[in-house]
Amino acid sequence: MDSKTKWNNKYKERMIDLKDPIPNPRLENFSGYLNGGTALDLACGLGGNSLFLACMNYHVQAVDISDVAIDFIKERAAQNHLKIQAEVCDLTDLNNPNWTNHTYDIIVISYYLDRSLFPIVKSVVKEGGYFFMETFYQSPGTENQGVSSQYKLLPNELLAEFGDWTIHFFEENESAGRQTIFCQRE
Repeated sequence: MDSKTKWNNKYKERMIDLKDPIPNPRLENFSGYLNGGTALDLACGLGGNSLFLACMNYHVQAVDISDVAIDFIKERAAQNHLKIQAEVCDLTDLNNPNWTNHTYDIIVISYYLDRSLFPIVKSVVKEGGYFFMETFYQSPGTENQGVSSQYKLLPNELLAEFGDWTIHFFEENESAGRQTIFCQRE
């Protein structure tokens, strides 16, 4: 099964009982920093973060491999009159993403890991802009969580990768097996 089919099936299942997609709670904690502008939500899924950012006065570009997810976000954005441009994009094909031709006040990635995106993120976040990422990481307590190690960050990996930015928040939650960073480009 290809990636698009796999994610379309997952999102169809999730949409059965879904009333409203919710944003990442740690991203919500940084709402005091978020005062509008342009946002990019990579691997946006059903759009909880995109919808949240649009409500925070951002013009959001939301991308995901799943056309099911993108259609859902477009519908929600239209219903709520939110400024979200949602499009299908395979993030592993770095030759054709039109989002690399723009700059953003914030970029968000939740539970998706492709390390080849890090240099691109660094080049398209505006000076003074923010980057939020949360995903799985390799911790002793989460070896059996069913996620391949290739999709898990190494301990302190985001700190090392974005160490030259201002780090507003960094956490490795061992019990949840997640690593989170919220940082600002200087």
